[in-house]
Amino acid sequence: MDEKHVFIIGSNGIPANYGGFETFVENLTARKINSHIKYHVACLAKDNNEFEYNNSRCFNVNVPNIGSAKAIYYDLMSLERTIKYIKKNNIKNAIVYVLGTTIGAFIGPYKHRLHKLNIKLYINPDGFEWKRAKWNWLIKKYFKLSERLMSKHADLLICDSVNIEQYMNEKYQKYNLNTIFIPYGSDMQENNIDEKDISDKLKTWYDDNGIKQNEYYLIVGRFVPENNYETMLKEFIKSNTKKNLVIITNIEKNSFYEELKQKTNFDKDSRIKFVGTIYDSALLDNIRKNAFAYLHGHEVGGTNPSLLEALSSTNLNLLLDVNFNKEVAANGALYWNKEDGNLSSLLNSIENMNEEQINFYGTMAKERIQKSYSWEKVVNKYEKIFIES
Repeated sequence: MDEKHVFIIGSNGIPANYGGFETFVENLTARKINSHIKYHVACLAKDNNEFEYNNSRCFNVNVPNIGSAKAIYYDLMSLERTIKYIKKNNIKNAIVYVLGTTIGAFIGPYKHRLHKLNIKLYINPDGFEWKRAKWNWLIKKYFKLSERLMSKHADLLICDSVNIEQYMNEKYQKYNLNTIFIPYGSDMQENNIDEKDISDKLKTWYDDNGIKQNEYYLIVGRFVPENNYETMLKEFIKSNTKKNLVIITNIEKNSFYEELKQKTNFDKDSRIKFVGTIYDSALLDNIRKNAFAYLHGHEVGGTNPSLLEALSSTNLNLLLDVNFNKEVAANGALYWNKEDGNLSSLLNSIENMNEEQINFYGTMAKERIQKSYSWEKVVNKYEKIFIES
């Protein structure tokens, strides 16, 4: 069998520090089973060097810092570098897999060039970028256009959510899309962590932040309005809990932080602790594992990696009641909505749960991950698609 070349564009690259696409590429390449697949991964960097990682060819792409257009320019430069490499090395059996739809407005001519080289174009549409609150109306309009054109030109749309796949097929029915559902993955945390190795780190982290095991609610995620921080903060403040609310996120140079402080007065509630970001995955896994409950307010996008990680480690998961979250967690979580008092009532009620009730939800969540979201299954599905294309 000839080697199948798969060029992955749209993530910040590997090794992964943080982020859904980066974690996906890290696992896809690290867990590769089929020796006939060769991955080529675009990496955002300050040079244009190449290196090997996870038996994959990684190529750095240096792009100027031009604000919100930087991600678009990065993807286009990555695509140009990919086409140049394919031509130079006379590659005949390849797939270009673009993560996200941000370059959809420009994809038509690239699709034509790729097809002339007998190269297929696969797209992961991700979530609804045009719904994100940080964009103005013009950028949102651009992202809607890009989503439509990316869908139109894709040889295959690989959707990480059943709901995203359904939306794409309904919204762009006239294009008769070719779609498939393959989710993101997660590990069962208790199987891949050496507790002794990080127990000292965990104790130090608890001591530094004034936190006690099983005495905190946890939020991990990007600090953006569409993740419903305002609702979660207001409702937590209303609740009667004596536990802490620990928020792991990046708030540096973030005007949203100041805006929320004014709206919620969270800084006057000593239970609420913003603790910055954590890039030590083993430490973060154990912080999740030892939380009393995990709070998840994401409502834009498909299968959210931070939700998968919480379901695989935290017993009680309290999720915003939207289709994306219910699709993933099913009956392995409890749900809340944005109505006044809804989440605070849930917080008050779960503190009366006994250990057996809490463990029931933990068991259901872990079974959900094992059945549908293991990295092994995800990688197998991807490799089958790549080899059979």
